[in-house]
Amino acid sequence: TCDAVSHAHANLIVHRDLKPSNILVTPHEEVRLLDFGIAKLLDTADLAPEHPGTGTGLRAFTLHYAAPEQVRGEPVTTMTDVYALGVVLHELLTGCRPYAPKRGTDAAFEEEIVAGEPTRPSHALLRAGGRADESVRERALRRRLGRTLAGDLDNIVLKALAKRPEQRYASVEALALDIARYRAGKPVLARPQNIGYRVGKYVTRHRWVLTATLLVALALSASFVLIAWQARQAVREASRAQALQDFVIGLFERAGNGGGSGGGDAPLDVRGLLDAGLQRGERELVHQPIARAELIGVVARLRLGMGDYRPALALLQQQSALVAALGGDAPSSLRLESATERGRAQLAVGAPDACIAATSPLGKLAQREQRQLPVQVAEYWSQLGLCRRAAGQVDVARPLFQRALALRRDVIGDAAGTVQSLSDLAGLRADAGQFAEARDDYRAALRQLRANVGARHPLAVGLLRDMCLAQRSLGDTVGAERDCGSALALARELHGDGHPATVAARRALASIEVDIGRYGEAEQALRTTRAWTAAHAGPGHPDVADDEDGLARVAWERGQADEALAHLRAARERLRDQGKSPATAELLSHEAIVLHGTGRDAEALSRLQAARAIRVAAFGEGTPRVAEIDTMLGQVDSALGNDARALAELQAGERVARAAFGRDHPLALRARLALARHQAARGDRDALATLDALAAIRSPRELGVRRVAWLASASAASLRCKGAERERARATLRVVAAEVRNALPEGSAVEREVAAIGAGCH
Repeated sequence: TCDAVSHAHANLIVHRDLKPSNILVTPHEEVRLLDFGIAKLLDTADLAPEHPGTGTGLRAFTLHYAAPEQVRGEPVTTMTDVYALGVVLHELLTGCRPYAPKRGTDAAFEEEIVAGEPTRPSHALLRAGGRADESVRERALRRRLGRTLAGDLDNIVLKALAKRPEQRYASVEALALDIARYRAGKPVLARPQNIGYRVGKYVTRHRWVLTATLLVALALSASFVLIAWQARQAVREASRAQALQDFVIGLFERAGNGGGSGGGDAPLDVRGLLDAGLQRGERELVHQPIARAELIGVVARLRLGMGDYRPALALLQQQSALVAALGGDAPSSLRLESATERGRAQLAVGAPDACIAATSPLGKLAQREQRQLPVQVAEYWSQLGLCRRAAGQVDVARPLFQRALALRRDVIGDAAGTVQSLSDLAGLRADAGQFAEARDDYRAALRQLRANVGARHPLAVGLLRDMCLAQRSLGDTVGAERDCGSALALARELHGDGHPATVAARRALASIEVDIGRYGEAEQALRTTRAWTAAHAGPGHPDVADDEDGLARVAWERGQADEALAHLRAARERLRDQGKSPATAELLSHEAIVLHGTGRDAEALSRLQAARAIRVAAFGEGTPRVAEIDTMLGQVDSALGNDARALAELQAGERVARAAFGRDHPLALRARLALARHQAARGDRDALATLDALAAIRSPRELGVRRVAWLASASAASLRCKGAERERARATLRVVAAEVRNALPEGSAVEREVAAIGAGCH
């Protein structure tokens, strides 16, 4: 049953009504799930409650098998099916359901499901007894069965029936794995793993071995076959280990001889050493293809870590050909590792589709081997999720990340891997524009990393950088600069200046430096990261386009519109193969900002319409990323005189931004400012009051909020620049201009806009 439900989850379907009558076992002991009539696809729409009301909606489940979140009308997830399987397991073991309220009404059952504690299966059996006609034999049998259920099975059922979804098994696979461990006599993960418990399980599991003296003859005859097989395996493993050992020793020997390039005082040429070691391995392992493939994989991973993406990809493709030639002789671990690393290299060079093509064919192998090779399978699911995310397939990436998390946290106990999976899931929230939630998730993952692994783990660099970018999107430039600076300092300490993690941290810090007006430092950093990325990953890599975009922002803030447009066109050219990607929409919107700022509103309008179409396809109508474009469209249509359309667009953008982020978020404030300026320019006195309210906002941490306040104050002053308030308005404009110059001494687009507004008041 768990395998059938797992298959449904793998296809992004939650059944939502699992119960015995919906589970059919054929005469061949094959399980069939029935009645998918109320099943639900896992997608972002699941984030909203199905029935906002509390008692009038049609119940889409069977009450006795419903999870607490279904009763409360909350969103369902794969954890909902885990709960239902727990109820079915309880009933299978005991013949009764986990709740037995005194009153048999639906309301009583709902109260028990939401707030009551389920009865342990062992206790349920004891409570079910006591019939007057019960025989002594029946009573003894019931008690013996109760003792069998006490302990592991009790804990498995109760973990599946936990009230909070996060306290249940993380997936149906995890539940099935615990049941399999119980059936195999192994310790289950649903109860504490103390030494006494594990030793007891071991003794119980091997009790027959201790008394199997009658089977000695059979064991001796079978041992010869086993020994021969193990000998072959040992020889193979020894050859592979020896090959890797010789490779490492050869590297150090060559390094001790000066790397073969000028004597002992010459700089260490790590890449030359790797190439020399690989050549030696190719010669010596010509008749050992498995060891050869593993050696190539080791060198490729080292080259990936150094940022040599294309040479690493070439090596991994060579390894893949070797593995394919081995066919069934290739170990499953090698096949999974090869596909995972090849996908990582494809993603590093900016080819998400090739990444998916390299990794996805091994999905069935990963499912089959996740019990035997949980480490490799977790890495595989995680990498495939990253490929899907980079291709914009967010809904497909999420369950892959969740599978990796379940294995790393519940099976392997890998603290660092668990943090990586949590970070991957937080990234999906950031992609969807849920920046506050993403920031909080990154912070929680960083705390967990520091508590369980250490503060100076390499994963901390990425977490700090991602947290910085989330805070930047929230308008907290002070916090963003702090975290990006910490990420860069730690990356330099751990890896040096030429490492990919250091380059990524430097790029992130440069984006903050543009926001706060340090254009010289930002430009130097962006030119450095652009050159490094183009050299290591190719000029068409998305990060190169990112750097061009950053340089365009620098040029625009300095008032160099033509140079800004040139950088943006270069960035779009680098992404020409990704014409429908969200990154392209971002570039189009930035190009529209420059065109609108230089009075070329018709051209800006076409860019924004194209950007909106891409974002709607990626995120859906009514989302914050689309609302941002709507606000910009409203400003451009307002400038073109399309008043009715502009008003509708500005109102839609402000409404969605306020609902998504709250009234005081910089994006919501910018949308409100754009709407108020449009309405005030057309004589709306209430809009003038809104401008005054926005002008009064002050936030030392959020420069984006201060930009809104400056523009609102200048706009309100310009509207009062006639009659008795003229001198006061001119004084306000002078004060605003001085504040902008003090905050952004290297110049800025907002300074030019304030100056243009003030020019009409002289």
